[in-house]
Amino acid sequence: MPVARIAYSSVGVSEENRKGVSERWDECGKHLDEHDRRLFVAAEAKALGWGGIAAVATVTGISESTIRIGLKEIAPHDKHSVNVNAATLRIKHIRRPGGGRKKIIASDPTVFRDLEELVEPTTRGDPESPLRWTCKSLRNLATELRAKGHRISHETVGVILKKHNYTLQGDRKQNEGGNNPDRNAQFEHIHAAINAALQAGMPVISVDAKKKELVGLYKNAGREWHKQGAAPKVKVYDFVDRDLGRATPYGVYDIGNDSGWVSVGSDHDTAEFAVESIDRWWRKMGARRYPHANELVITSDSGGSNSYRARLWKLKLQEFSDKSGLTIKMHHLPPGTSKWNKIEHQLFSRISLNWRGEPLVSHEVIVQLISHTTTNSGVPIRAERNIKKYAKGIKVSNQDFNRINLEREKFHGEWNYSIKPRC
Repeated sequence: MPVARIAYSSVGVSEENRKGVSERWDECGKHLDEHDRRLFVAAEAKALGWGGIAAVATVTGISESTIRIGLKEIAPHDKHSVNVNAATLRIKHIRRPGGGRKKIIASDPTVFRDLEELVEPTTRGDPESPLRWTCKSLRNLATELRAKGHRISHETVGVILKKHNYTLQGDRKQNEGGNNPDRNAQFEHIHAAINAALQAGMPVISVDAKKKELVGLYKNAGREWHKQGAAPKVKVYDFVDRDLGRATPYGVYDIGNDSGWVSVGSDHDTAEFAVESIDRWWRKMGARRYPHANELVITSDSGGSNSYRARLWKLKLQEFSDKSGLTIKMHHLPPGTSKWNKIEHQLFSRISLNWRGEPLVSHEVIVQLISHTTTNSGVPIRAERNIKKYAKGIKVSNQDFNRINLEREKFHGEWNYSIKPRC
C-alpha cells in the first residue's frame, strides 16, 4: 500500500485488529533491535491500511514519525514514497539499549527546580523574579531558563510542565474576603426573621442594584438563534455613548410572592435612587398585595447604595417609613456574601438569561426585555424607567441622622435594625 495513503487517525481500525497487533508486539517486540522494531511496526501499519499508523503507535508506544520512517525503508522504490537517503534513515546504525539523546531532566537535573521557581515566584522563588510581573508564557519561561544556563526550547518547557501536572488555568472566584465569626449566625438570624414575617403575612423583599449596562449597539454576552451569518453587528469598542450612557437596574424581589420589580435608572446608583425604587415598588405593587401590612422586612447586601454604613440609606428609609406608615426591619447579609442574596439568583439571573446575546440599544429596550422575563414560578417581572437625576456625595449631618427613629437589635445592631415612622 502506498505510504501517502496511510491516515493519521486510528478510527478506521477495528478493536480486533488492534488486539492482534498488541499480541504480536508483546511476543516479538522485546527480541528485536531498533532497526527490526521499526520495520515490524511499519509492516503492521501498512497491513492495517487506513488509520494504521495511529493505531500501531497507540498500541506499541512507538512514535508515528518512527513508523513513517520504517514505511519508507520497506518501500524505497514505491512511486508514492519520498526519497530518503541513507544518512536520514540510518539503516545500518543500530543504537545500544538506552542509547540516543537523554531527556533534559536526566542531563540537567536542576532545570525543573529553576522552572518551578519561575512559574510560582511568590511561593517558591525570588519575588523579584522578572516573571513576577510579566506573562509566564512558554517562550518567556524558556528565555529565563536559558539566561540561567539551561539549553532548552519553549516546546520542552511545555512538556516538562505537563509532566508535572501543570496546566493553563484562569483565576477562580472563590475568596469571599473577610470571614466574620458570626457569619453563619447572621444567616440564621435573617432566616428566622423572614419566616416570622411570612407567617404573619407581612411583606419580605430582597433588594440590590444589578450590574450597570452600556446602552447602545454594544456586544452583550451570550448567544441567541439567528440565520447563519445574520448575527447582529455591534460596535467593536465599548466606549460609553454620551447620549445614551449606562443603565442602572435596581431590583426588588418579593420573596413571599416570587415576583419582582426593576427600576431602570440612567443616573448614579445612590441610596436615594435605591430607596425610591423600593418606594415605587410599594406604591405600584406592594401596597395592593399587602393592604394590611404595618411592617416591611428588607434584606440586602452590606455594600453599595444600600450599605449598612451609609447614613443617606437610613435617612431615605426613614422618609419612606414616614410616608408609607411602615416599620422597616432591615437585615444586611454579612460582608463578602452578596452572592447569597435572594434577588441575585431569583431575579437578576433570569434577566441575564433572557437578554443574552441581545444588544441593549436603548433604555426602552432594556425595560421591555426585563418586562418579558418571568420568575421561576412564571410571574412576569415588572419594570419601569426612572429618568430622575441623583446627586452623588450627599452628606447627612449629625442633626439629621439623630432624628432617625432607629432601633438597633442586640445581635449585630449594625446589620439588624428597625426604622419606625416618626408620626
